[in-house]
Formats: sequence, structure tokens, C-alpha cells
Amino acid sequence: MLNRQTKGQKLFSIFNYAFLALVAVLCIIPFVHIVALSLSDNSAVAGGLVHLWPVRFTLEPYHYVLDRQAFWRAFGITIQRATIGTFINVILVILIAYPLSKKIESFRMRSTYVWIFFFTMLFNGGLIPNYILIKELGIMDTIWALILPGAVTVFNIILMLNFFREVPEELEDAANIDGASHWRTLWQIYVPISMPAIATITLFCLVGHWNAWFDGLIFMRSAENYPLQSYLQTIVVEFNFQTMTATEAERLAKLNDRSVKGAQMIVAAIPILLVYPFLQKYFVSGIRLGSVKG
Repeated sequence: MLNRQTKGQKLFSIFNYAFLALVAVLCIIPFVHIVALSLSDNSAVAGGLVHLWPVRFTLEPYHYVLDRQAFWRAFGITIQRATIGTFINVILVILIAYPLSKKIESFRMRSTYVWIFFFTMLFNGGLIPNYILIKELGIMDTIWALILPGAVTVFNIILMLNFFREVPEELEDAANIDGASHWRTLWQIYVPISMPAIATITLFCLVGHWNAWFDGLIFMRSAENYPLQSYLQTIVVEFNFQTMTATEAERLAKLNDRSVKGAQMIVAAIPILLVYPFLQKYFVSGIRLGSVKG
């Protein structure tokens, strides 16, 4: 017999859906407004006529953005950072989570290492020690200054090791009987089974690298080495006319700076918006299975 909702449960469901729909609309409205600004004419933006729909439609802000060499240079640095950084993050998470997922009988120091990693989630050296460390390592103003400080993400390790604990022990026992080493067991049994969790942490790392901007401002001495989000931050806060050619400045004079900023933000968001839907199907299952140990 099917369970029927009580009147209170129905009212709660209606309220819950309405509230979540309202939150979703509030999150979407700023994005829609930016899109409208980026597609509107200079005079309409300057006159405050643009709200949620473009006024006097134009693609000139996008033409200006796509023609800027500085934008594409920063875009390329972010692509490089996201690709290399995400790969290193995922590999290190897998290699650390696998031994930490073992029982204490198999790895006596497991609890000690888990607490050491967990401690780093609560406390860190701070900005100045990190800056000094990066400087002494000689990687200032390089892509490695953006990748190596955050190469090990403890939250993802905890998520991954809990997922590894859900793998049936019988599979590893069978692999041991067949003479498989831990290395082979990890890559041929654990990793294929754990693809939902791996896809989830890949999404976390990818979005984290793509959206990071503060470390670029700190560790990059030259604006030419800024990743995309650091470049956009300097554009949004203060338009730097010193980096523009005479032709770019002349074109910008015919455009509204808010339209140009909006166009740059939209172009920067497109890649992550295209990638997210393909990984989102793994997101819920990966979080659920990796966050709870039964």
C-alpha cells in the first residue's frame, strides 16, 4: 500500500519547493543581469535602462573582449592551471586516501596520519609564511606557485577514503590471492569502482582552480602571468588603461565599461558551465557514498 502524505507534509513540501525556487531565482537574477548588460548598447547601460533584458542589442562588447590579447593570455594560463592542478590534486588524493582507508590492523599509523591531515584543515601557517615559502622555493611568478600550495586537499581525501572503505573486502582478498600488489589493486579494482567519487573530487578541484584569483595577485609579480580570475578581478575593481593599446582604448571609448566587464565574466564562465553538467550526475552519489561510513 502506498504511503500517503499527511496535510502537514503536503504543506511542508509546497513551502520547501517554493522556498528553493525563490532561492534559485535570486541566484539566477544577477547572472541574467550581467548577460543583459553585456548585450546592451553603451547609451542604454549608461542611462540605467538595462535590467533583465538587453536594450538596443549589440555584440560589440564581446568582439572587443575576444580581440584582446591580454584576456586570451590569462585564459590560457587558467586552462593550464586547471588541467595540471586538477590532475595533481586527484592523483595525490587517490594515493593518500587508499592507505588511510585500511583498517588499523593493516596500517598501524593510519589514525596518526589521519589526525595530521585533519589538523591542517583547522590550522595553517597563514599568508606571510606561505609567501616566504613560495619565494624561497624559487617558484614565484610561475604556474607552480598557483598549483603546489593547494596540491593536497584534505576534504577530498576524507571523502575519498570513506568511499574506499565501502569497497567490499572480498575484492581485495581475491586480488591478493591472485598475487596482485597494492599498486595493482588500487588502479585496477579501487579506482574503476570509485569513479563517482573521483568525478566528484575532480569537479571540486576543477572549479576551485578555475575560480581562484587571490593567489594569482599574491604570487604573480607581473600582470602578464595573471590567471583569468585574477585578471578579471583587476578589471572589475579598476580598469587598467596602461595595458591597452591605442586601438583598444579607442574602441573602449565607444563602449560602456560595465558591458565590457560583463562580457568578460560571461566568456570566463562558459567553460565551467559546459563541463559541470557532464560531471553533475556523479555529484550526488559521490557525496552521499563518500561522506557516510556505514
